[in-house]
Amino acid sequence: MCSGQRRHTERWVPSARRTNSAATAGLFFSSYWCFWLLGSTPARHGVSRRNPGEEVPTLRSEVFLPLPLLPTSCRLPRPTGPRMELRRGGVGSQAAGRRMDGDCRDGGCGSKDAGSEDYENLPTSASVSTHMTAGAMAGILEHSIMYPVDSVKTRMQSLNPDPKARYTSIYGALKRIMHTEGFWRPLRGLNVMMMGAGPAHAMYFACYENMKRTLNDVFSHQGNSHLANGIAGSMATLLHDAVMNPAEVVKQRLQMYNSQHQSALSCIRTVWRTEGLGAFYRSYTTQLTMNIPFQSIHFITYEFLQEQVNPRRDYNPQSHIISGGLAGALAAAATTPLDVCKTLLNTQENMALSLANVSGRLSGMANAFRTVYQLNGLAGYFKGIQARVIYQMPSTAISWSVYEFFKYFLTKRQLENRTLY
Repeated sequence: MCSGQRRHTERWVPSARRTNSAATAGLFFSSYWCFWLLGSTPARHGVSRRNPGEEVPTLRSEVFLPLPLLPTSCRLPRPTGPRMELRRGGVGSQAAGRRMDGDCRDGGCGSKDAGSEDYENLPTSASVSTHMTAGAMAGILEHSIMYPVDSVKTRMQSLNPDPKARYTSIYGALKRIMHTEGFWRPLRGLNVMMMGAGPAHAMYFACYENMKRTLNDVFSHQGNSHLANGIAGSMATLLHDAVMNPAEVVKQRLQMYNSQHQSALSCIRTVWRTEGLGAFYRSYTTQLTMNIPFQSIHFITYEFLQEQVNPRRDYNPQSHIISGGLAGALAAAATTPLDVCKTLLNTQENMALSLANVSGRLSGMANAFRTVYQLNGLAGYFKGIQARVIYQMPSTAISWSVYEFFKYFLTKRQLENRTLY
């Protein structure tokens, strides 16, 4: 058979590396165009079906897309007829805007009837589906954009790294990984993280918003209770981690240097066959022990900073970025020791366990704490703190800004539809 005939008869099976590369590239391009289209959809302007003689107010806004890969703003075309504007204020400004969380701190709670509601004020609360959709988008984009830094953080937290995998900086680590292991190596495991982040963050934000509103009514009828915010964040963490923990186990094993797993599916099969179902939740208690204080600090700090820089709770991208970033950095630094123990339980580093004379599998937070101290002393609890803070600070900034943008956008669209029909 000639070479030309072989070319037509042989099937080409894409390798895992090509598939992951194509999927990753498709993710970023699709995210870019999704946001661009959402930000540049022409505003509707026409005649109300409820009152044929009345012209419908057209919404015009500057849509801020707080992502490094996206345009910073998209202006909607000016309508030719009467219009109402949604204004975006600066940090700490008193510019009129649409209230996002529906509380009554300013005495601004009005009728829930869309017809009598001022168009420049948000409804008293967004729907559960809005919280879930906005949360899913925030989780996927946050983890996708920051995933290379997360890969470096996982390796820097290794208790006994290979001599070829010792890094002194995030930039140097990424440069060496791409040079020695391939350009796409820092993104290995991104697909399983996306599959977990979407539903986990959807439940996370929906639970937080509803619990926060309920508990604020109990603890502080006319204000914002930090205790309520902390409890709501802790309750949301229980749902979030139940979904994310298996994805974290697979992701971190794929991120390690010289990982024996070439794809997420092979990693799941191997762990299931050799360690059982419990391996996917071996670090769940440690994860909760870390994430409950992390999320409590995170939400309390975020809500406190919002009160300082954005007291009217307008849709204000700058304030969401600043508050989210500072809240994430503080929470990350405070919970680094727990994150180091979680990484050890997830990865089960063979070299580290051998040096600590641990036979079999390491389990339990107390055992993880003892092993870390035995191998590296007190300094071991803060391995990778720089990478963790650098990872969490932009991650939480992206998460909050994307979440607030989608919550604002979807609520605005629902209000438009109610007015039109």
